[in-house]
Amino acid sequence: MMTHRERVLTALNHREPDRVPVDLGSTAVTGIHVSALDRLRRAVLGERARGRVRVHEPYQMLGEVDRDLRDALGVDTVGVFPRYTMFGFECRDWKPLTLFDGTECEVPGGFEITVTPEGDWLIYPEGDRSAPPSGRMPAGGYFFDAIIRQPPLDESRLNPADNTEEFKDLTEDDLQWYEARAQTAAAEGRAVVLSMPGTAFGDIALVPAPWMKYPRGIRDVAEWYASLVERPAYVREVFDRQCEVGFRNLDRMIRRLGDLVDVVLLTGTDFGEQRGPFISPEMYRDLFKPYHVFFNEFVHQHSRWKTMMHSCGSVYDLIPDFIEAGFDILNPVQCSAAKMDPRVLKREFGRQIVFWGGGVNTQQTLPFGTPEDVYREVRERIEIFSEGGGFVFDTVHNIQGNTPTENLLAMFRAIHDSQPK
Repeated sequence: MMTHRERVLTALNHREPDRVPVDLGSTAVTGIHVSALDRLRRAVLGERARGRVRVHEPYQMLGEVDRDLRDALGVDTVGVFPRYTMFGFECRDWKPLTLFDGTECEVPGGFEITVTPEGDWLIYPEGDRSAPPSGRMPAGGYFFDAIIRQPPLDESRLNPADNTEEFKDLTEDDLQWYEARAQTAAAEGRAVVLSMPGTAFGDIALVPAPWMKYPRGIRDVAEWYASLVERPAYVREVFDRQCEVGFRNLDRMIRRLGDLVDVVLLTGTDFGEQRGPFISPEMYRDLFKPYHVFFNEFVHQHSRWKTMMHSCGSVYDLIPDFIEAGFDILNPVQCSAAKMDPRVLKREFGRQIVFWGGGVNTQQTLPFGTPEDVYREVRERIEIFSEGGGFVFDTVHNIQGNTPTENLLAMFRAIHDSQPK
């Protein structure tokens, strides 16, 4: 019987492991909402599910999957997350919070909110209520939306440095922090996934910079997308500046963490929507691919780490370029989007790239189907994707807060039943 880490590494090297490897919560794009996690823990662990679940990623309100649950569910991965959250504070100084749906959890001390007359929650960068709020959770909601705080644009004063002021060199204290967490993660015997800060070029979730008190530059989502066409020279200079800092930090991380890490998530930039890519292959090759090639080549030359990219939506037309750029792993494999049929993906690209995800539809089947629907889809996806290796089971993006617990249990039952007898 393989260890958790051996199982993942075997699959990443396109060989069939003893069973399909499973991820739950190793990154902020393979996670689970704290409400769904709280119910799952209670159902699986029973009396051992003591205490409140901690929210380690407050932007999406993702819960921290603990070792007891990983053991109980047979999860093969564990994550090392960025030091600072999307709202600019660290995960420490925990305090209690009750969510709209009644879930009792814990949030970091920097999680500071005010309530609007409509009942919405406003959250503040670095926990500083004297700054403008940078996120809003609608009354009754499950997660925050970024608040756009871009001042009026003056074309004559646009400065790419304003869009890169958040990219800073890691300090010795930062490196010690990452090293300690990587050591703790590796001690579990699972595959360790590092979420690398500062290497996601043009990630639209990061453009509004909800962790900064007074962000400058182009910070409006629509304006940034328009800039890819209208201001490509500006975008390229932003990327060049980001690349300089990202390269130094990646070099330091590789030197410091070395063989403690197995997989690095380099980018979460989305290139697809439901119907197809929202940029052309030519634009990807011109604006994004050179940086992806640079970072992938550096990682592969200086470490044994496998590189992961996250892109939602219909990215079939871009997958050959992702492969050429050097990515080892594609997540989340949104099979419900156009041209993302799992059989086609496995047949055409399964020998060249690892599919980390695609295990079950989190937009429809998992939250709204019956347990039988979930079980059937999970068994089918495992059968399609796992042949010959090159597959790590994960849901299509994060598990949402309103997902029925019986559906989550059906998902893990299907995973278990897919194991060789």
